[in-house]
Amino acid sequence: MTYASPRTDEEIAEIYTRHSKMLFRVCFAYMKNPMDTEDAVQETFFHLVRSGPAFVSAEHEKAWLIRTASNICKNALRHWWRKRENIEDFRDLQSEERVETDEVFQAVMDLPEKYKTVVYLYYYEGYTGAEIAGILNKPKSTIRNHLREARVFLKERLGDDFHDE
Repeated sequence: MTYASPRTDEEIAEIYTRHSKMLFRVCFAYMKNPMDTEDAVQETFFHLVRSGPAFVSAEHEKAWLIRTASNICKNALRHWWRKRENIEDFRDLQSEERVETDEVFQAVMDLPEKYKTVVYLYYYEGYTGAEIAGILNKPKSTIRNHLREARVFLKERLGDDFHDE
């Protein structure tokens, strides 16, 4: 992969404007609180400024940002000092990027880690299974299985409120 020459402030600002809200939602799925989510988004853009690749398309740019953000969140959650917070503890906090959660989104956030990103990318960002496989560097069959298994979890949790495709 070739790496870009340093990007201008304007280029970074444009990328931030295009993708910051989407990255916030992706990171919130992992971190479950606004402060850690904002840190993860900031670190994602730091990686972009420091060593981001030359993007061949807008989809490549978005996929790289999602993958980088997901990896940053997973690494943060692995640290020994990291404790799991309950999302309910943060509902009263004010944030510029406040995330409104409904019952379905909450059920997605409660999915096991291996399903959460796949479900989010498929249902909330509109990626196909093949595109998700490319973004996450996993076989297409694994993505299909994760989606199928996640639907079972969601149907058990949401009952009649869940409309399977």
